[in-house]
Amino acid sequence: MFVTGHTGFKGAWLCVLLDALGAQVHGYALDTPEHYLYTRAGLGALVATDERADIRDTAGLTQAVAASGAQVVLHLAAQTVVRESYDDPGEAFSTNVMGTFAVLQACRDVPAVTRCVVVTTDKVYANNEWVWGYREVDALGGDDPYSASKAAAEIVARSMAVSFPRAGYAVATARAGNVVGGGDATPEALMPELVGAYAHGREAVLRRPAAVRPWQHVLEPLSGYLTLAEHLSPDRHATAWNFGPSTDDALTVGEVATRLATAWGDGAAWRTDAEPGPHEAGLLMLDSARARTELGWSPTWDVDTALRNVVAWEHAVRAGTTALDATRTQVHDYLAAS
Repeated sequence: MFVTGHTGFKGAWLCVLLDALGAQVHGYALDTPEHYLYTRAGLGALVATDERADIRDTAGLTQAVAASGAQVVLHLAAQTVVRESYDDPGEAFSTNVMGTFAVLQACRDVPAVTRCVVVTTDKVYANNEWVWGYREVDALGGDDPYSASKAAAEIVARSMAVSFPRAGYAVATARAGNVVGGGDATPEALMPELVGAYAHGREAVLRRPAAVRPWQHVLEPLSGYLTLAEHLSPDRHATAWNFGPSTDDALTVGEVATRLATAWGDGAAWRTDAEPGPHEAGLLMLDSARARTELGWSPTWDVDTALRNVVAWEHAVRAGTTALDATRTQVHDYLAAS
């Protein structure tokens, strides 16, 4: 498996999941801070190669993919923070659009690659604040630079797939919602704010507590990506797939904060930020019927189980368990329940 963005939050959990499944992982990503899970857990020891480079370097990326001998490419590398996309929209568009193009060009040029899954986001849809989940056939859009750049990445992926087909090779995109999990240090993300506040006895500060999102444990979409990669074939070439939780797990930010506070204990609490920041979607849900029907994929942990596992991971690490052991334990529990 060749994984771009393996040093990010999802990438780190994916490395542990793939190791548990017996896969050989070749990683390609930028460096990340020392407090990120990949470094904290020492995950460099789990991967066959750990190359630090920019995915927009098409020549270098192609060489790395070819040298790995990988048959499957999972493209997770991206600029993922909405607020940062407002601060530097050029970087967001360059990384998410041209970076995706570079990955697809590399896959096109390396004959050993038979499958490529391009990971985007639930925010690729033109958001009409619908009370039902978006389906893969709904219109793409995105107002903020992050969402628009990922929608553009979807268009690039389809264009490259349709315009440059290759025998025995298939490309698909995967869209998932907001994820939670132990060890998350993503800037501006909800879990780092909640965990950091609750652990230090201060009130967490929420920008948009009424915003509704599809919440799921990080292992849920990762299992979806792997299921898609397993079933990806030429008859599913140039397709898109949602991997979201059940509609019951689409909760407001405030509800998630309250449920996590209850699970955390110690009087954990939160308050609303007087400055909500730049525009973000208010109501967003996914319809994953296609993945359930055609791939046999369905969520394993509901949102309360996911939140309990976040608390369990954080408490275990604070009590002396290594970040790697805490992550491995939950990966094994998830696989046993799947």
